[in-house]
Amino acid sequence: MRRLTPTDASLTADQASGLRTIRRVAPYLWPDDQPWVKRRVVLALLALLASKVVAVTTPVIYKHAVDALSGEGVPMLALGAVGLTVAYGMARMMTNGFQQLRDALFAAVGQRALRALALETFTHIHRLSLRYHLTRRTGGLSRVIERGVKGVEFLLRFLLLSIGPLVLELLMVAGMLFFLFDFSYLAVVAVTIAIYVAFTFKVTEWRVKLRREMNTQDTEANQKAIDSLLNFETVKYFGAEAREAARYDASMGRYQDAALKTAYSLSMLNFGQSFLITAGLIVVMVMAATGVQAGTLTVGDFVMVNAYMIQITMPLNFLGSVYREIRQALVDMGEMFDLLEQPVEISDKPRARPLQVRGGTVEFDDVAFGYEAERPILRGLNLTVPAGRSVAIVGPSGSGKSTIGRLLFRFYDVASGAIRIDGQDLRDVTQDSLHDAIGVVPQDTVLFNDTIRYNIAYGRDGATDAQVHQAARAAQIHEFITSLPQGYDTQVGERGLKLSGGEKQRVGIARALLKNPPILLLDEATSALDTETEREIQDALDRAAEGRTVLMIAHRLSTVAGADHVIVLEEGRIVEEGTHSDLLARGGRYRTLWQRQQAQQGAA
Repeated sequence: MRRLTPTDASLTADQASGLRTIRRVAPYLWPDDQPWVKRRVVLALLALLASKVVAVTTPVIYKHAVDALSGEGVPMLALGAVGLTVAYGMARMMTNGFQQLRDALFAAVGQRALRALALETFTHIHRLSLRYHLTRRTGGLSRVIERGVKGVEFLLRFLLLSIGPLVLELLMVAGMLFFLFDFSYLAVVAVTIAIYVAFTFKVTEWRVKLRREMNTQDTEANQKAIDSLLNFETVKYFGAEAREAARYDASMGRYQDAALKTAYSLSMLNFGQSFLITAGLIVVMVMAATGVQAGTLTVGDFVMVNAYMIQITMPLNFLGSVYREIRQALVDMGEMFDLLEQPVEISDKPRARPLQVRGGTVEFDDVAFGYEAERPILRGLNLTVPAGRSVAIVGPSGSGKSTIGRLLFRFYDVASGAIRIDGQDLRDVTQDSLHDAIGVVPQDTVLFNDTIRYNIAYGRDGATDAQVHQAARAAQIHEFITSLPQGYDTQVGERGLKLSGGEKQRVGIARALLKNPPILLLDEATSALDTETEREIQDALDRAAEGRTVLMIAHRLSTVAGADHVIVLEEGRIVEEGTHSDLLARGGRYRTLWQRQQAQQGAA
């Protein structure tokens, strides 16, 4: 038994991936719950069949018209030369008409499938875990989706409306040649097509590998460009414009090399195809010319043979590019379906119930967790935040403070132990209800590239302007917004870069207040701000915390002095806890951290 080479194995894997992709797309063309789609597919196929039947009979009409003009043969259906010419023109018009009808009928089917797949992919990406998104580059991810969706459109359009019709037309033309002439004509055409198809597929398989490399380099260059632009300020700080340009140019250079190989191979493919099809055409035409000279064929037969050869030559010329694009579409769609098959790490249990918040007591019961099994972050954490009370979590970097917030929002599941809200394990409730119950003000509020109104209103779907203004007043940013020339319609720029840090944080607080959650998570909400701005923001945060259960993750200890309870976290364990004043009086780890920060502020 012959062993598979790496190339064979790769090809087999590609074929398996292609079949998987076609199986995934097929239900979108024949959905059980939408009969109108099935009707349109059937009607489109009937229009396709009609167009091919007319197209194959058109050269016969052409033959009889030529014979009538040259005085040979019997006029078809007793039509004269003029009548046959008109019939020929009508047949060509009908061929095009049926093709356009086919495209019009199928357009809604293709667009529906494209939209449904795009929505499924987009929805699935939002369901994937934070762990997945932290390990993927946004630029590369968007490129995969973009190419995949385009691949769906191309595959649906060409596989059903180009390759299928091409095969049907070739079979019909072969039948006409067999019945109207003799087997030798069919044999020459069949051999020509077989060699042509084999050559096209062989070269195209090679070109697909080149195209895949070109795609890889395209994605890499795109990632570098997006990464550089997102870090525009950092690039400026270090005067690295030339360095970034050189890095991008190097990526584009690799893309250029791959693109040139692809272009050169296309020229080779096109010439080879032209050579093979022209050779077959010459042989058939010589046979027909010999038959005319011998008196066994008419001039109309010669013209008809030529018409049939041209008829199959035109679609065959597109076979290489269509096959290549279909193969590439399958590759692109395969990447998108790989994305769709990424497992959802955090999902609702089959019978998960909505979270019922009665007071908002949060409990961490012997919680252990690590982003990697060999590197634990939290080690047996026990913490209770009573309803309507505030608990601050402080400690050095890497102690696990932010991890607690991510676990509470259920971005990850605990390795052992449990987190409960009013006695309900987070793993037993729906994620939507859990997320509705928790408002988050992060360290760096990221805003959508839209208006201030839109960003605040994001906190509650369907919020009125009055509710948005009320939330802005509570966050102490309403006066600032109204002082702007465009007020609440002011565009904030990408990621909110047109606003200062303090302004962005106030928008973030307003957004959380508009959500009106019973539980509030403040994840180092002021650590990136200057002292004066911090005091102003802290006032807004104190107002936001009124009547809510608050979990305050803080680096600056000055922000936690008013908390009902403070815990000190080190290496995933609570080493001290109590009120701010108690911990200072105790003279332990908290007091050391406090004194160190006070000294740093004094030195500043």
